[in-house]
Amino acid sequence: MKQDMPQYDDYILEMLEQAEDLKFEGKFNEAIELLQKVIVSEPNCTEAYEEIGDNYLSIRELKKAEKALRQALKINPESANAHYLMGFLLSLEEKWDKSVKELEKADQMFPNHPEILRCLGWSFYNANRKSQGIAVLERSVALNPNDPNILCDLGVCYMNSTQYEKAQKTFHQVVKLDPSFEQAQEYLKILKSLAKVYPTNNPGVKQDS
Repeated sequence: MKQDMPQYDDYILEMLEQAEDLKFEGKFNEAIELLQKVIVSEPNCTEAYEEIGDNYLSIRELKKAEKALRQALKINPESANAHYLMGFLLSLEEKWDKSVKELEKADQMFPNHPEILRCLGWSFYNANRKSQGIAVLERSVALNPNDPNILCDLGVCYMNSTQYEKAQKTFHQVVKLDPSFEQAQEYLKILKSLAKVYPTNNPGVKQDS
């Protein structure tokens, strides 16, 4: 998630860009090492701490990710990206209410961002605010209708709320966008099984051929 970046020296910007490239290549530890060099030169570089947190999240080292993100927020409490990443981290720990608080802050600072809304909707749903969660996920889909990850999360919420017809349509849309999306295919199999076992309880689920 990109925000306006403060003015840094060119070599700092170059290292941040290199670290971003390494992250996208899946070289998370190399990216972290480079970002630590950024901090040596620029101790108050919020973006470096955010990226360190993001890389640690990718390799599921949550304690290290939390430490980096707390430092980012200490430097810049108004960083939407740091609040978003912290909210995502808390969702991984299933601390749903705390996750919602962080993601709501991110949404206030950076409204109508599909990925923030995706995570916020998922955390709302799992915090037992199910209708609100589905509504936020539907907003996220409206903003980015071709993102299979957002659609899959929405489909799961539909399915768990027994809105089976909506779930089936949503998972079909995911598979149409990305035929290799195995999770959506598995959920379609689950819905098909439910329709066979409890046909009267699943009137909206169509039997796929």
